[in-house]
Amino acid sequence: MTEEKQGKTYPIKSLHDFLSELDREWSKFRTGSLVAMIASGVLLVFFVLRFLLLALKRLDIIDVTVLVFVAIFLIYSIYATFAQYRFFNRWERRMGLLLHLEEELMGEKLGE
Repeated sequence: MTEEKQGKTYPIKSLHDFLSELDREWSKFRTGSLVAMIASGVLLVFFVLRFLLLALKRLDIIDVTVLVFVAIFLIYSIYATFAQYRFFNRWERRMGLLLHLEEELMGEKLGE
């Protein structure tokens, strides 16, 4: 019976673990989305410049098609990572408040 009680995970404990791990990893997520956005932007500029330089020469339809698809995918990647970055910035304060509230509730519960 004691093994069963020790092995049992309570919701507040698992929520605490989740919030603690999320708090530790939050800045990595935000920084990762920023780095991905910058890298996609640099690649987009590279491909646009490459396209313009190749436009001076005669281009095959395959070259144009590949460059257009690469540009479309890079633009979408920039859009998606920018949305992620905004999400992380917007929710960072809210997560901090939630962690603070959780610490207060745990302190009250332990104080009883």
